[in-house]
Amino acid sequence: MKLYLDNCMFNRPFDDQSSLVIRLESEAKLAIQESIRSGEHDLVWSYILDYENEKNPFWERKEQIGHWRKYAKHDITETPSLIEQARQLHQLGLKAMDALHIACAVTAEADCFLTTDKGILKKAAIFQTLAIKHPIDFVREIFP
Repeated sequence: MKLYLDNCMFNRPFDDQSSLVIRLESEAKLAIQESIRSGEHDLVWSYILDYENEKNPFWERKEQIGHWRKYAKHDITETPSLIEQARQLHQLGLKAMDALHIACAVTAEADCFLTTDKGILKKAAIFQTLAIKHPIDFVREIFP
């Protein structure tokens, strides 16, 4: 299964863990990462992940997230059709960066887009060709 994790997924374990929900999301994300590392799932990477990670002001986070690129089986670069698709998604109410992430996932023919972003999750129903899931829901469905 091809998985696209957006930037908030990669950053979740670095967030303040005092909230139970954030801790559970972090644990789910770490389990998903382990399934990628073990080869059970394929990671999709994109130029927009690189872009956002480069803007990360925290050196340790930036370095740790950047290491995940080496596990990617698919690396999506910018194309005119991807930009057009992102523009259309933006017109449906997604933020510009979120639209780019989703367009990358669709271009890669990812099976699932994983995010903790509530704005994206609220709009998940508009996507017919891409499953958009919260990491806890994904773990419940995939892992025994």
